[in-house]
Amino acid sequence: MSEVVKDRSGAESLVKTLVDSGVDVCFANPGTSEMHFVAALDTNPEMRCVLGLFEGVVTGAADGYGRMAGLPAATLTHLGPGFGNGWANLHNAKKARTPVVNIVGDHATYHRKYDAPLTSDVEGVARPVSGWVKVSQSADDVAADGAEAVEAALKPPGQVATLILPADTAWNRTGSTVQPAVPASPKPYDQGSIDEAAVALNSGEPSVILMNGHVTAEKSELAQQIAQATGARVIMDTFIPRLQRGAGRAELLRLPYFGEQAAEVLAGTRHLILCSSQAPITFFAYPDKPNWLTPEGCELHTLVERDQDVVGALNALADKVGAKEQKPNLVALERPDLPKGELTPMSIGASLGHLFPDDAIVVDEGGTCGGGANALTRGCPPHDWLMLTGGSIGYGMPCATGAAVAAPDRRVICLQADGGGMYTVQALWTQARERLDVTTIIFANQKYSILQIEFGRVGAHNPGPKAMSMLDLSNPELNWVSLAEGMGVAAWRVRTAEEFNRALAESLRTPGPTLIEAML
Repeated sequence: MSEVVKDRSGAESLVKTLVDSGVDVCFANPGTSEMHFVAALDTNPEMRCVLGLFEGVVTGAADGYGRMAGLPAATLTHLGPGFGNGWANLHNAKKARTPVVNIVGDHATYHRKYDAPLTSDVEGVARPVSGWVKVSQSADDVAADGAEAVEAALKPPGQVATLILPADTAWNRTGSTVQPAVPASPKPYDQGSIDEAAVALNSGEPSVILMNGHVTAEKSELAQQIAQATGARVIMDTFIPRLQRGAGRAELLRLPYFGEQAAEVLAGTRHLILCSSQAPITFFAYPDKPNWLTPEGCELHTLVERDQDVVGALNALADKVGAKEQKPNLVALERPDLPKGELTPMSIGASLGHLFPDDAIVVDEGGTCGGGANALTRGCPPHDWLMLTGGSIGYGMPCATGAAVAAPDRRVICLQADGGGMYTVQALWTQARERLDVTTIIFANQKYSILQIEFGRVGAHNPGPKAMSMLDLSNPELNWVSLAEGMGVAAWRVRTAEEFNRALAESLRTPGPTLIEAML
């Protein structure tokens, strides 16, 4: 019997397994416990490792990468506190159903009993944002655990998988090998659900198809064909992980953010057909306001769950209602004129629409100022639009970073509110280090504008100066040009529409990252 040669460390076996399973990008902020994983990068040159200076950048970048690549990136973070720093953007990734593989270093198995300063409940931190959590027990287990993590992340429609790697399982030697991960296929749709939806749509009663998930051009066209054949309306949820839109694609209405407006859009609906979505609710509860947005007397029907074959279900429904002969209404190529004069969110949207590059990716954390850009780019060349799915701010610039790594031949445009931007400003440094083609537009209104609106909506009327100071970002005034330039990113501060036009044109023809601070 031949002896098993332990020719690599557990960390080396893990990196090789990840690469062999199609995970060849790792966003990292490592510490002492992860040094053997870092060392293993040199033995596996196929793995691209991208350094982030804060864990929220690392996890947000993995979210953006996964949304665009359809494959998970790995993250590498340091024990519970490091992983916890990245928690907020993993929450967004969980809500987006983005595949992510987290590698979290931990103390050596025999060291945990001493309760060293960085000892914590890593599993407890991981579970709320992870669909799968596991702790490697030995170096011989690490490769198999890595493959299992990738398979878990790719479980349709995608989820966050977290593998905790004690330091000794990373540095001990192993001879174990493992077959790479095999991604699962979506579950088949249920024909009974197709039949039920068809009956509802053919009833002659007001019906709405509510969509979520990655709304591709194919899904939009199929849904619109069904709507034309049956008289139904198609509406997307307020926040979509990835939307393919623009000229030549079918346009779908988005459910408004504010509950009163959403309820008005849905009023009178007798059949609400859920397509990879859930019954609509308000973002928050408010005193004396409804939070359940399904109209009274409306019947809910589930066409297809998130983990099922959505395209197959839409095709089957289109066949069932005789919709395949319908010609979808596609958006015409149309650009707004270049604006002049006052700099406003609408003028920014018009400038962006006029200069919009082909095949761009837009990452939207524009908050209260982003609506103009969304409205005025609808007729621009085909593009992808990524949205803040989980509501945890600080997602925009990290997500843009990951999207740019996933799609290096496409320009990424990040619409970034200034308050949210300060959560993860370190992403600019990573963009400069990696020479990523990202244009960041800062809506610099110097306040948490949405919270000023929410004061009245939650019934906290008549805020005084102390309360309002908690929503003010002008004392001291942020200087985004200095922040960007300090991290190697070219930047401009603009105060008029004409200045913004010139800055945006320069940004779009400049390789690498740039930033425009729009003073509103």
